[in-house]
Amino acid sequence: MRLATRHLLRVSALAIALGASVCGPARAGLFEDEEARKAILDLRKQLQAADDAGKARNEALSTQLQDQVGTLRRSLLDLNSQIEALRGEIAKLRGQNEQLARDLSETQRRLADQAQTLDSRLKPLEPQKVSLDGREFQADPEERRQYEAAIGLVRRGEFADAVSALLSFQKRFSASGYTDSVRFWLGSAQYGKRDYKDAIATFKAFIAGNPEHPRAPEALLALANCQIELKDNKTARRSLEDLIKAYPGTEAAKAAKERLVGLK
Repeated sequence: MRLATRHLLRVSALAIALGASVCGPARAGLFEDEEARKAILDLRKQLQAADDAGKARNEALSTQLQDQVGTLRRSLLDLNSQIEALRGEIAKLRGQNEQLARDLSETQRRLADQAQTLDSRLKPLEPQKVSLDGREFQADPEERRQYEAAIGLVRRGEFADAVSALLSFQKRFSASGYTDSVRFWLGSAQYGKRDYKDAIATFKAFIAGNPEHPRAPEALLALANCQIELKDNKTARRSLEDLIKAYPGTEAAKAAKERLVGLK
């Protein structure tokens, strides 16, 4: 564009010069008609060349701009395609996450149900609190079941089976909280079975190990009864006197006093 401007300025100067030659009669002879035509033709060629150069430059710029626009359009299309692909991937991932969340919730629910079922199965197997003869302790369900079954035999008068059940209990649950009670009821079952010597040994062991036990007075009275059954009245009297002295005011002591009256 600067070149075209310079040409136009040059042409303008030439035109001014031509005008001056026409107006001034003194200079009219300086130029011939042929030279004027050549100058005009040259001027036209220069103008055409400048115009062609401008057109060519404009076409080049237009082509370059079109190429850039095309490149930008393709880039935008690629970007849109990528965005759409990402949207699809995000939607897919969102669907997977929702499915995973549902699966996790279902798994947690199943685990909670299984845990509850397991707890319900284990609960009957867990140690349970037992209160017996003024004492509290923990006992396994099977331990408690066997104890109650053995005591049931004693109360039904099935003394032989009761002795076997109580001895088996002592062997299996040697550290049980039921031990003292089992020993007392074992002596009672042996007494009921008329195994007086075994009953005496059992009651003596019970009293020696548990002098403060609530059933100690009963055990001492039962011991004296076993001695009476064996015709050992002297020893029986001593046992009854010990009972009255050690546990005064108890029902067993009252019964001991009555026994002493009839004992020779």
